[in-house]
This record gives sequence, C-alpha cells and structure tokens, in this order.
Amino acid sequence: MSTVLSIPRSVSWNGDSISLLNQTKLPIEVEYKTLTTVQDVWESIVALEVRGAPAIGITAAFGLALAAKNYEAEDITEFLENLQTNRAYLASSRPTAVNLFWALDRVTASVDDTFTVEEAKQRVEQEALLIQEEDERVCRTIGEHALTLFQEGDSVLTICNAGSIATARYGTALAPFYLAKEKGMNLKVYASETRPVLQGARLTTWELQQAGVDVTLITDNMAANTIQTKGISAIIVGADRIVSNGDTANKIGTFGLAILAKYFNIPFYVAAPLSTFDPTLETGKDIIIEERNTEEVTHIQGVRTAPEGIGVYNPAFDVTPNELITAIITEQGILRGNYKEEIARLFE
Repeated sequence: MSTVLSIPRSVSWNGDSISLLNQTKLPIEVEYKTLTTVQDVWESIVALEVRGAPAIGITAAFGLALAAKNYEAEDITEFLENLQTNRAYLASSRPTAVNLFWALDRVTASVDDTFTVEEAKQRVEQEALLIQEEDERVCRTIGEHALTLFQEGDSVLTICNAGSIATARYGTALAPFYLAKEKGMNLKVYASETRPVLQGARLTTWELQQAGVDVTLITDNMAANTIQTKGISAIIVGADRIVSNGDTANKIGTFGLAILAKYFNIPFYVAAPLSTFDPTLETGKDIIIEERNTEEVTHIQGVRTAPEGIGVYNPAFDVTPNELITAIITEQGILRGNYKEEIARLFE
C-alpha cells in the first residue's frame, strides 16, 4: 500500500512572480518570499535562500521568465539582447552548480527561432515551467533506481541537502527515502549536520521529518564512529557538478565520506540528473570551487563562535575522485565501472 507524503517544495511560478521557500530561515521559520525582479532572484541565489543545483537552475529559469515579462523591447533583436544580459547577470550568482548555466542556456536557446517579442516571452515562460516539470519526473526516476540498491532495514548516511527543497520535488540523494516511505519500506537515514551553514541539520532533517522518514542527526565529525557503531550499509550524496571522468563536486565533506566508505568497505553512491553532468571538463581539477563568506564559519545564526581576526578557509565544495564512487545514479540508470566511457555514452 502506498502512502501520500507531505513533501515540501522550494519554488513555484505565479505567472508574474516567484514564490520561494527561504531556506536560510529553516527550520525555525517557514517563510515563502515573493520575488518580483531579476535582482531579487540573483540575491536569493547568492544568499542561499534557494540552494541545491536543480532548484537553483529552476529558480534562475523563472528569473529569466520574470525579466522577459517586463521587457519593453519593440523588436526581437532588442529582446534577445536583453535576455542575454540577464542570462549573464544570473550566471554570475554562483560558479560551481552546473545546473544554473544549463537552465539559463536552455531558456535562452528556446527563443532562437522566434520572430516576435510576444512569442519569445511565451517561449521563455514555457521553457522554465518545462524544466521544473521535467526535474520532478527525473528525481522520481532517480529515486526508483536508487531504491533498488537498498534493502529493508538498511541504515544510510547522507550529507548536505539533496532533497525535495533542493530540486523540483523528491530530490536526488533523498529521493529513495521518500519512495521507500511511500511503499512501506523501512530505511533509516543518518544526516550529517554539514558545516559551514548546517544544511543537513537545518534542511535535510526538517524535510525528511515532514514526510515521516526515520532520520537521525549527527555532527560531521561523528561520521566514522556512526558508520562503525550504527551499521551504516551505504552512503548516498548528491552532486553539484560531475565531469567527464566521473569526478564529482559536492558539498564540502563529501570527499571525506567517500574515503571512509572505502575504509569500511561500504558502497558510496552519487545521485544526480544528467543536467548536473559537465562533459566539457575532463577531471575534477578543472572545477571552479566557490569560497564563501568567512562568517559562515566564524558565526552560527549571527552569533560569533570564533576569535576576532582569525583566518578562515571556507570552500563550499570538495571533489570526490571517480575511483571512490561505487555508482552514479541517474534518470537513465545506474553507472558503474569506467565512468569516462559510461558518461560519454550518455551524451552521444
């Protein structure tokens, strides 16, 4: 018997505005912001009010739709110039998540063969909505594939937030847990708090709890002990960028979990849609790693926890080498073995 779950959503399109779940306020406050300008969208992405590679891409796509609705361009050439300007502006918001650029490029490409401004405005809006609809289907399919890797009663560790509020719905790494709950299968999730901005503690535990999934919070430095003492059977994470050889960028701390998985001889899975793959880059060394504000490390909820003037190194992501990844789960199936060949085949 299937169960209807209460799964929160992060972003929705209202026709002339965007409704956005402000993830910086969770779990203390559930606030939905109304974004009415492309600057609002840019600021929300930078401030992590929306985060998660697919959700960032969806929000940026709606940002272009929002901008396009307000263009006063009289001819299509001027419209396209304005669209490219706003595309470049939104692309500057975050450097690592490839879905941002993928979604922006897809929306701008959708108007390549239009002849009127009105038609172009409609195309931009339709393409943005299509990106969101497709992502929900993709995430559910990823979840179905991932669920085949787990058994009744498994305990699984995850990091950061690769769930419903990071995507259109269901998520990537969290999708199998929602589907397991729907199908009456018992899986126990251990979620690391994920420094520096505690996205695991604030977001993953919150959204899984909303759906009634069995979830336990741990600190990042408890991972090895938890694997050893709680019988963790697998680790599953999301991704912000996967390059052509399978090297994967994800939230800082992911690389360390992959090393632990190898030590404890348990599988390490990456779950991601094809839109997260970047076959233009050869290895993880080519990925630009974003470094964020030092206060994300020196403060918690605005309260200083470190000495004044202390030096801080705050990369938002690390790169897990392909040889530490047991499998990559996509909407097209599960990739194993020679990732360079498998990924190339996906994009032939």
